[in-house]
Amino acid sequence: MNKKVCSFPILFALLALLIGTCAVVFPASAQAAPTSTGSITVSGTVASSYDAHQIFSANVVDGDSDAKIATELAWASDAVRDVALPVLHSAGMSNSQTTAQEAAEWLNTDSHLTSALSAQLARSLQSSGAEFVALNAGTAAELSCGYWLIVADDAAISQNEAGTAPIMALVGGSAVTVKPKAATPKVAKHVLEDSAAAWQKAADATVADDLYWRLSAMVPAGLTAYDTYAVRFVDTMSAGLDPSKVAASMRVYVAAGADGGFDAVSAGKDGRAGTEPAKGWTDITAQCATKVAADGRTFTVRTGDLIAVLGGAGAFTAGARVVAVYNAPLNSACNHGIAKGNPNEVYLRYPRSPFADQSGDAGFTRTPSDDACAYTWDLALTKRGSDGDKPLAGAVLSIADDRGRTLAADGTWDAEGKPTVTTGEDGRVTVSGVDSGKLEVRELKAPKGYTAFEGTRSVTVKAEGLDVDQVAAAKPKLTITAESPLRADSADGSTGSLEASLINTPTGTPPSITTGGFMPSTGDMAMYAAAAAAVAGAALIVVALLVKRGGGSHKE
Repeated sequence: MNKKVCSFPILFALLALLIGTCAVVFPASAQAAPTSTGSITVSGTVASSYDAHQIFSANVVDGDSDAKIATELAWASDAVRDVALPVLHSAGMSNSQTTAQEAAEWLNTDSHLTSALSAQLARSLQSSGAEFVALNAGTAAELSCGYWLIVADDAAISQNEAGTAPIMALVGGSAVTVKPKAATPKVAKHVLEDSAAAWQKAADATVADDLYWRLSAMVPAGLTAYDTYAVRFVDTMSAGLDPSKVAASMRVYVAAGADGGFDAVSAGKDGRAGTEPAKGWTDITAQCATKVAADGRTFTVRTGDLIAVLGGAGAFTAGARVVAVYNAPLNSACNHGIAKGNPNEVYLRYPRSPFADQSGDAGFTRTPSDDACAYTWDLALTKRGSDGDKPLAGAVLSIADDRGRTLAADGTWDAEGKPTVTTGEDGRVTVSGVDSGKLEVRELKAPKGYTAFEGTRSVTVKAEGLDVDQVAAAKPKLTITAESPLRADSADGSTGSLEASLINTPTGTPPSITTGGFMPSTGDMAMYAAAAAAVAGAALIVVALLVKRGGGSHKE
C-alpha cells in the first residue's frame, strides 16, 4: 500500500494557539507502530461536555520532539466528506480537490484553517445531524486515531464562560490533553459625579436632579468564529431611582478595540452627560432596543450586530467597547445617607458560543454583576437667638444652591423665581435630599425683637471618599462648615443628617458684642463668650488709661 506522510503545521499552530499544546511538525518516517485508538482529555472550565466530530481517520504515532506522525489519511465517513467539501470549496479550495489527503494539504497551505473556517465546518456538521462522540470535561476518552473537531456543547457551557472556536486535535500515539481558552466580555457601571465631572462608582446628588449612569462592556479580541455578535445590558435599579427618563435618554455607542477606555461622551460639571460621541466612537442608538419592565425596576438594552456596525469581522477581531448612558434621578423614596445608599446594578448577557441562536434568550449567558451607588443628604437649619440659643420662629430666609436655584416652601428648587422659606415654631427650615456643595443664605426678615444679619452667608457640605474602585469599599466622610453668624453643629454620614444654626442677636444689642465676620463656625458657644470677654477687657483697659492720665489731681 502506498502510504503518504502528512505534515500539518497550520492545524497544530491553531491547536497551540487555542489550547496551549505543542505545535506539531511531522517527520518523514514513523518511530513506533500505529495504534487504532488514542486517548484525549478536554480540561478547563468552559463547559462540562463537548461534541467530538472526526474529520479524517489516520494512522498516528509519536515522532521526535513531541511531534506526531499521521499517515494514510481518509475521510472519517462519506457523510462527513459530503458536509465538509462544500465548506472547503466555498472557502477557496479547488473543486477538483476532493480526497482527504488533498483537503488536509489545502488546509495546511497559506493558513487556510482559520477559526472562522473551523467554526463553519462545525456549523455544517451540526446542522447535518452528523454523528459525534460526547466527551466529558476532565475525563479521558478513547477515540479512533485521526483528526477530530472538538466543539463545546452549548447547553453545557458554564455561566461567565463562552464556547470558543472549535479545536482541531490529532488523536493517536501518546495521550492528548486540550484546554479551550475562553474569551469572555466584562461589564462595569459608573455614575456621573458633578463636582468632579467624572464617572465614578459613587456620587451624591439632589433629589429629582438629572443623574447620569454609564454602562460599559468590553468584548475581548480574538473572537473570530462568530458570524454575528450582539450583547445585552440588564440593569436593576433600587426603589430610590426614577425610571421615567431611562428610555428617552438612552444613548448607546461603540468603538473598535478592547483597549482605550470608555469615555464615549463628555461629562460636565453641570451634572449632565454629553450626547456627541468622542473621536473613535459611533452612536448606534438607532440600532439598539431599550425595554423597561412594568415595575420600572429593571430594563434591558440590546445592541444590534456589533460585527456589522464595526464594518466587518476584520475590525471586530480586535475586540470592541460598548457604552450605554442614561438618566435616572433620585426620587422622593430614596435612601438618605450612606447606611444604604441607592445602588444600581448591571450584568451583561453575551452569546454563549459561535453556534448559539442569538434571536432569543437561550443563546446567551451572562457576566457577574457590577454596581454603582448614589447618595443624598438632609440639612436642617435652625434659627436661634444669641440670648440662650433658643429656636426662633418667623425668620424669612432665601436659600440658594450652587446651580443658582432658590429653595421654595414645598422643598423644591426654583430656577426662575425667588421664593423664600420661613422658620416654623421649632425654628427650623429643612433642606431634604441635597447634593454636597455650597448653599448661600440670606436673611430677609428677622423674628420680632431680633436683628437680621446683612449680606449673604454660606453653608458648605462636603462628601469625601466617593471616588472608589468598588462600591463595597465606599465609606464617605460627611462634613459641614458655615460662615458666621451661621454655625455648623453636626454631621452624621450614616443617616445623612446635617445640622446648622443661624444666630440672631436681640434688637438693641451693641454691635461689638454680636458675632460677626466670616469665620467658619464650629458649633462651640464658647467662641461667643470669648468674643464678649475680649470686648469687656478692652473697655476696662480704656478706663484704666483715662484714670492714669488724670493723675492724683482733681483740680480744674
